Amino acid sequence: MTPSITAIECVKFSYPIENMRSIGSSGGAVYDPGHVTERPVFAIRIESDLGVTGEYIASNTPPDHLLAQVGMVAGDLLGENPLRIERIWGTLNQSLRKYDKMGHGPIDIALWDLAGKYRDAPVHELLGSYRTRLPTYASTHHGDTNGGLDSPEAYADFAEECLDMGYPAFKIHGWSGDDVDIDREIETVLTVDKRVGDEMDLMLDPGCSYRTFADAIKVGRACDKAEFFWYEDPYSDGGLSQHSHHKLRELIDTPLLQCEHVRGLQIHTDFIANGATDFVRADPEYDGGITGAMKIARIAEGFGLDVEYHAPCPARRHCMAATRNTNYYEMALVHPDTPCTRHVPAYKGDYADLLDSIDNDGTVPVPDGPGLGVEIDWSYVESNEVDRWVYR
Repeated sequence: MTPSITAIECVKFSYPIENMRSIGSSGGAVYDPGHVTERPVFAIRIESDLGVTGEYIASNTPPDHLLAQVGMVAGDLLGENPLRIERIWGTLNQSLRKYDKMGHGPIDIALWDLAGKYRDAPVHELLGSYRTRLPTYASTHHGDTNGGLDSPEAYADFAEECLDMGYPAFKIHGWSGDDVDIDREIETVLTVDKRVGDEMDLMLDPGCSYRTFADAIKVGRACDKAEFFWYEDPYSDGGLSQHSHHKLRELIDTPLLQCEHVRGLQIHTDFIANGATDFVRADPEYDGGITGAMKIARIAEGFGLDVEYHAPCPARRHCMAATRNTNYYEMALVHPDTPCTRHVPAYKGDYADLLDSIDNDGTVPVPDGPGLGVEIDWSYVESNEVDRWVYR
């Protein structure tokens, strides 16, 4: 008898983050002492007649966006064999071709969790394990004006704190908005380098904030001077233009890290083939799940490049554990005065993505239980539930 998917359940819930204020509709936040933000997230549960259920919490994508796309395809998945992950991946890739495919990732990840539980093996073993500990970098919040990361010196102080904790690398998210002070960005790069550059790999991610190509070059040349490890998504095209990033690579020496904001295997491949990036960004939540992210990792390997997985979560740990050509796990978003906003307090046991989650060697473990190796606390999810959709 062929196994089948019997139900798909989606839950929107929220959790509080102290001393943070939301900005915009994309889930961004900035330090704000005394303020508490309720951060909405998305949980999915795929039931089967195999006696196991695949589960995942999408921690980095606005849940309403996911719910809309998952709802488009959920009915078509009922009755499908949940173990035929590659076949389902192709079907979803086709079904969501007119959209950004962000709803694809959580479904695929939940199917890998189900497959691992069915086979009583962690996902990274199914993918082909390479490592069990992941070198980790501290990835900061964007700058603020509220007494947190509010100056180049504050960033340098925090970098020293992270170095003392054992982090081998530190990534600056500078200030964002319509009027970024480029001189302050440059000063931050050089101040952090002066303080910890001899002891840490340093990265810069402006988050597509620089308004002109000239600004991107100016800051890039500061990164050159400081010998930064990479320079990520500098200017406000949204990280989309292959031509402009190719030109930027010709004018600065610091390696570029691109492709966080493009979707799909083919466009990632085109970025690489057209010389528009050095390191390659991949994200199982954004890029068609674990299946899609691993396809991108293998393409990067074929071109002799490294892939860097975006943001923290159990799925990203398993992808990195099964990838040779990668360097750092991203602990995001960290701040000296507030908890990591991407840590979802809905897991049982000791799984966490917090500033102090690393060991003395600056690494985090890969969950080693069946599937994703983490157990979701559904009582927490349900007690903080905002809305629910069930497809049977």
